[in-house]
Amino acid sequence: MKINEAITEYIFNLQNNEGKSDATIKSYSSDLYIYKDYLDKLRIYNIEEIDDSILRGFVVFASKKYANSSLNRLKVSVRNFHHFLAFKYDAKDPTFAIQVSKSIKRLPIYCTISEIDEIMDTFDESKPEDILGKAILETIYGCGLRVSECCNLKLSQVNLIDGFLKILGKGNKERIVPIPGRTKRIMELYYNNVRPIWLKGSCNSFFINKNSHQIYSEYVERMIKLVLTKTDIKKPITPHKLRHSYATHLLEGGADLRSIQELLGHSDISTTEIYTHVEANRLKQSYMNFHPLAKEDKK
Repeated sequence: MKINEAITEYIFNLQNNEGKSDATIKSYSSDLYIYKDYLDKLRIYNIEEIDDSILRGFVVFASKKYANSSLNRLKVSVRNFHHFLAFKYDAKDPTFAIQVSKSIKRLPIYCTISEIDEIMDTFDESKPEDILGKAILETIYGCGLRVSECCNLKLSQVNLIDGFLKILGKGNKERIVPIPGRTKRIMELYYNNVRPIWLKGSCNSFFINKNSHQIYSEYVERMIKLVLTKTDIKKPITPHKLRHSYATHLLEGGADLRSIQELLGHSDISTTEIYTHVEANRLKQSYMNFHPLAKEDKK
């Protein structure tokens, strides 16, 4: 089987059978064409010609060009590609030559509740642009949305009467997210008093600018940078850090990881487990407060 045909089929499978997001498909495609370019230089054009020595050579080649995180992703892409071919066509799988190092998960940066309040207090609710900005950031934080999910919100996904959002996340996975009262108030203020003024013609996007165009993530990122200049917060806060804050505050409040996984739209619980640093801190505090030996230590 030709390598380029195999890559095309694998990408088609990711898109149509596994329902991977556009970003994931783009990453896999980019990685596999790096792999193909390497094989082309060796004049290897068929899957059947690839063996473990060729894969080892590719890993050595790639390790000289890419940082560890990029190299790891590249190895995972190539390994999953060969796993797919081995499963579908009973082809040989030479990927035992590829060892993927376990990445170190860094604790996410997040805002404290007082920092969230400080950010929201920078907005002047007498100004339409500020109402829009506050509504966007409150929606990201209050509902735990990815910035793309917030920007892509359609009118049909927003139920302000019953207080919930219907979110279509990565891999077309749908989830229902409740809207907390504070977030609902500013969303209603925007929807009833700002959006009708800016709307020209028909537009089914929930968040629009004064030109009646959909809001994009670049706008939100620039907006939050500007907002931070009006606060004393020194952390590198981004829209995604607000989502981290949402998950962290849920866990601090006693929510379990499975519920948080559902609310965030994570397909794998291991993605959500990065927030267990909060749980560990809470357990340590409980020990220090209630265990008799810890009380002895305090004395």
